[in-house]
Amino acid sequence: MSNVQDVVREQDFMAARAVYAEARAVIVGAPLDATVSFRPGTRGGPAAVRTMSYCLEEYSLDLDRDLRDVAVHDLGDVLLVPGALNQSLARIEAVVDRLCADGKTPFLLGGEHLVTLPAVRSVAARYPGLAVVHLDAHPDLREDYLGAKLSHATVMRRIGEFLGPNNLFHFGIRSADGAEMEAARESGAFHTHRVLPGLIETVAALRERPVYVSLDIDVVDPAFAPDVGTPEPAGVTPQEVLDTVRMLTGLQIVAFDVVEVNPAYDPAGITALLAAKVVREVLLGLDWSG
Repeated sequence: MSNVQDVVREQDFMAARAVYAEARAVIVGAPLDATVSFRPGTRGGPAAVRTMSYCLEEYSLDLDRDLRDVAVHDLGDVLLVPGALNQSLARIEAVVDRLCADGKTPFLLGGEHLVTLPAVRSVAARYPGLAVVHLDAHPDLREDYLGAKLSHATVMRRIGEFLGPNNLFHFGIRSADGAEMEAARESGAFHTHRVLPGLIETVAALRERPVYVSLDIDVVDPAFAPDVGTPEPAGVTPQEVLDTVRMLTGLQIVAFDVVEVNPAYDPAGITALLAAKVVREVLLGLDWSG
């Protein structure tokens, strides 16, 4: 694979042992920590998720499937340029470009939520009609944050500018700026607090479209996921988020990310553990026979 000079490997996600050429899904870390607005530390997210994945079984009791039966490769982390945001985003986009060109399904481990911007830009170029399903405590639809157009608080606004805001489907939102609610009215769907009730109708509408799923782990209540930069009370439970991603695997998911894991605030690793289980369940829930 080209761009190999742009990634570094330290530890694989559990059972991600397939060689790159044979893999259907490829995990890649995007340890960006440049625009976090409250508590920094997301650069440690990918490593934390990989470490805690070894607490899990490869076998899923709920799905009756084993990750050792899925061809998954862990590419490592994209090497980002300290202090150079645009270069870092370009490096993430270049790696995702190559994965898509090689017919792989990218699984990104964040890193702050801004990593979704270059990834969606790359995936959208390969998959016309792309829809983004966004699970988050915050809509990330600000026009700017303290004057900055590129921020984890503006990422969905920037994506909507090239994808079309009606192709963004937001779930679990429970905190927003008033101006964001104006932008939210243009979205394909905008559901607050709970995720599953609004998702059922959306899944039916998206069944024939390629889908990018972006899961900000702060959609989960901080009682269960304290390891985030901007915790917001009254979120969903781990069970609801797992039920959600299992429902989503019935769609044509062409890329997936889980972002905003921040190990500096969770010495027990429970947030990274949940993120690892989410990744496992998505990998096992997708149909890899095609």
